[in-house]
Formats: sequence, C-alpha cells, structure tokens
Amino acid sequence: MRLTHFGHSCMLVEHLGTKILFDPGNFSHGFEGITGLDAILVTHQHPDHADTARLPDLLDANPGAALYSDPQSAGLLEGDWSAVRPGDRFTVGALTVRGTGGRHAVIHPEMPVIDNTAYLVGDADNPARLMHPGDSLYIPNEKVDVLALPSAAPWLKIWESVDYLRAVNPRVAVPIHQGIIADQANGIFYGRYSDMAPEGTEFRVLKHEQDQEL
Repeated sequence: MRLTHFGHSCMLVEHLGTKILFDPGNFSHGFEGITGLDAILVTHQHPDHADTARLPDLLDANPGAALYSDPQSAGLLEGDWSAVRPGDRFTVGALTVRGTGGRHAVIHPEMPVIDNTAYLVGDADNPARLMHPGDSLYIPNEKVDVLALPSAAPWLKIWESVDYLRAVNPRVAVPIHQGIIADQANGIFYGRYSDMAPEGTEFRVLKHEQDQEL
C-alpha cells in the first residue's frame, strides 16, 4: 500500500490499482491537480477536512470518482455524495471500505456533536488494511494494519492519543491532523507517540507530498 500525505488529514491511498483520497481540507496542500481517483472520502463537514472552495475543481478533474461522506456532509457538499453510516460497506476498485464510528469527538459540552464517519479500508487479505478515523478516537476492535493517528486537535490531549494508539495497536501509525500546530512543535507530539507506542507498532511520519510504501 502506498500513502501520500498532503498535510493535516488529507491522504492519498494507492493499493491494488485503486486510488482513494481522504479529507481534502483547507489546511492541506498538494492534492490539487490529482487525477485518476477512484473515490474521494470525507469524514465530516469541517473545512479542514472538506474544502468547499477547492472541492469543485477536484471533482471536475476526477469525473469518475465515487463520492462518499458522513450523512451530514452528504447533504451540504456540492456533488453526488453518498452518505456512509456505521456498518455500511461498499467497494472501490479492488478494495472494500466500511463505515464505522459515527460521531465527532466532543470539542466542548456546549457545542453540538456532528457526524463523523471513520473508514476502514481492506483487501482480500486484511479487512482493516488502513483506518482513517477523521476527528474521532473510535476503536474498531479488530486488527488494523495502518492507522492514521490524530496527533493534535482542539478536542485532543496527548495522553488521549497515546491511549488510542495503544488500544488500536496497529502495525504502523502515521500522524495526521497536525495542521493546527507550528512545524517546530511537531517534535513535542511525535516524540511522545514514538516513545509511547505499543511494542510492535512503528510510528512513521510521512513527508509532505512524498509517497511511501507501507
């Protein structure tokens, strides 16, 4: 499986000839101009995960891409988006995608909790080859190969993310959602996750716009 990180929560997954782009938001850069996508998946409606200013051009450049999102975003975004709820399953090329989770992490008790669909991408050998949780710490209770790990957020403490990483216990964890912190602060977060990851988990930082095989 080949991953390319475009900053924050935007990732391109290429596996078995299938290309899926996750969460092209306004804190992410470099996904502009991508073509040949089989699907675009959005976890939730926040602009750092779905940039309504740049999505139309991305959709125009990928007319054959299937569009999937959480139920609320499906009614808000322009285009023919299919709502994905927990328990839903669909096929994209050679891959199977399952919706799980369902709710965004609590930012503050006075703020309404919105939809957030976490996605599990699988192949014939592993139904959870990759998990993208969006803005949630949903634990799927199955063996995840590669976890996109939320690393910094207004709703997140380091200890919560460490405990989440240990609970999921993936083979590889790659940090996402770091667009809200300065580059020079990344080491504060990454050092904790690397040092405190469970035994057998590799914590790997993906360089911006450089694809890596995992």
